[in-house]
Amino acid sequence: MAMTPIRLLRLGPLGEEVPALLDETGAIRDLRPLTDDIDGRFLASNGIERARAAVGELPLLPDADALRVGAPIARPSAVICIGQNFGQHAAEMGAPPPSRPIVFFKHPNTVVGPHDDILVPLGAEKIDWEVELGVVIGTRARYLGSPEEALAHVAGFVVSDDVSERHYQLEESLGQWSKGKCFETFNPVGPWLVPADQVAHQRLRMWSTVNGEVRQDSTTADMVFSVAELVHQLSQFLVLEPGDLINTGTPQGVALSGRFPFLAVGDVLEMGIEGLGSHKQQLVPTRLEACR
Repeated sequence: MAMTPIRLLRLGPLGEEVPALLDETGAIRDLRPLTDDIDGRFLASNGIERARAAVGELPLLPDADALRVGAPIARPSAVICIGQNFGQHAAEMGAPPPSRPIVFFKHPNTVVGPHDDILVPLGAEKIDWEVELGVVIGTRARYLGSPEEALAHVAGFVVSDDVSERHYQLEESLGQWSKGKCFETFNPVGPWLVPADQVAHQRLRMWSTVNGEVRQDSTTADMVFSVAELVHQLSQFLVLEPGDLINTGTPQGVALSGRFPFLAVGDVLEMGIEGLGSHKQQLVPTRLEACR
């Protein structure tokens, strides 16, 4: 039987998003008859297949087009990132491709919607963009025996932006990067979670622009370690839980290369991945009164 293509999303104000499904006709359907949210529990309970089976019975979501688009997964328990995982990006950094995956983490509360503003941290001067293929884990993965086993643990894929402040990352973090990666709003995700079996994930075009000017234009074929290899290797060092997000690295064309200026307040950043949708974000100043 033919697979029913669907895309999952979460719509509504920040912190009040409701789960929804975009069907093949373009209609947005309310997913709440099946789940309260698109989270690890939903994914681990065969949620994607249950959603596919129920498409024709799910009601339309009223005024869906007027709602804010949130991150398509509820706050993950972990955001795991891979550094220098594109051959040409490693080259523009003056480094050979890594022999093993470079792993770092972002705070889960960095995750926001694909069109939410990016808040410029206090004192920041070197904000950079990184379009990345995001992998969403569907079932628990620990000590996997081979890369061939890994893809069965992947629920789907998203567009992810690993926003970075390079001064804090490289000069303040003393080699471990976290201080430049974990600011609020520093990981826009979305607009959709596309099920893994609908995505030819190792041959997708990915791109980014700043104020309409092209910055990145590459494909996931340039990845040093494939999605299957990453999930397998990560499972040897940590337990991947349903709903966790893996950012798999960015292609060449970032500001840190020295070819482009860093981002500033007022800049408009756009990015996307073939079949997974696109982001559009503006950089705005952080206001302390909004943080207290």
